Amino acid sequence: MSADMMRAVVQDGFGGPEVLRVQQVPRPVPLPTEVLVRVHAAGINPVDWKTRGGTGMAGVLGEPPFTLGWDVSGVVEEVGFGVTTLKAGDEVYGMPWFPRAANAYAEYVTAPARQFAHKPATLDHVHAAAVPLAALTAWQAVVDTAHVQAGQRVLVTAAAGGVGHFAVQFARHLGAHVIATASAARHPWLKELGADETVDYTTTRFEDAADDVDVVIDLVGDAHDSTSTRSLKVLRPGGLLVAIPAGVSPELAHAAETAGGRVTPFLVEPDGAALTTIADLIDAGHVAVEVEETFPLEQAGAAHARGEAGRTRGKLVLTVAN
Repeated sequence: MSADMMRAVVQDGFGGPEVLRVQQVPRPVPLPTEVLVRVHAAGINPVDWKTRGGTGMAGVLGEPPFTLGWDVSGVVEEVGFGVTTLKAGDEVYGMPWFPRAANAYAEYVTAPARQFAHKPATLDHVHAAAVPLAALTAWQAVVDTAHVQAGQRVLVTAAAGGVGHFAVQFARHLGAHVIATASAARHPWLKELGADETVDYTTTRFEDAADDVDVVIDLVGDAHDSTSTRSLKVLRPGGLLVAIPAGVSPELAHAAETAGGRVTPFLVEPDGAALTTIADLIDAGHVAVEVEETFPLEQAGAAHARGEAGRTRGKLVLTVAN
């Protein structure tokens, strides 16, 4: 393979996991203020398979062909003019460009230097790649949007997933009382992460087990058993529901107003500064990162099929040999 080419996972049309295939594509070149990163691992998120199928961020990316992926951990190969925060050889991680295409399922990516941060020193690239999108979603929801404070009661739905397991830890780190929904098998692990209470959603409606909640971080949405609307029942007057998967429908907004609660939509943004803070928390031992399974780049389709099957503990990650 020539130096100006690389391997990347490309899809030529919307569809199932079978549309993902590895092919040779031109290697990107960093513009001023950008860095070229040699990818060692790329995290997989629900937005990836939703976009592959024509929903998710498909409206932003447009019609295929395109390359999926936003989670990156790797090494800076080259810096563009004007970059002062990173240098060649630095180990970095990031969630570049979201929701625009970052093309992370590839051997190399380019993006603005300040959308990356030095990767946590205590993590290998596989675990570092599991962090950016999920952890930034949790951080920006818990810290920047909900402004969770010590002593508040926080409910996290789908707490055993990628975003959920970070949201539990961030809320607990801030001193909140954390209530986490997950299947019973995940409860001991969630308790280790800092959950004060756990609810088995397969046997118990969380609104029957929790009340007087200040903040709900809803990672399920109304498409699944009206979870967002049901979350309003546990909020104290003036409490906040952060509706992450599908935003806020007019019906949900009206229900929140009627119930005396507040609701806000949410979409994660690139944030190198927050990733630096998160890396510090990880290196200090305050935040753990869970990777359930890894797949080589050539098996991106199998990784998507695994993710879509559900019940993943933490994250799935693609490894990139280069």
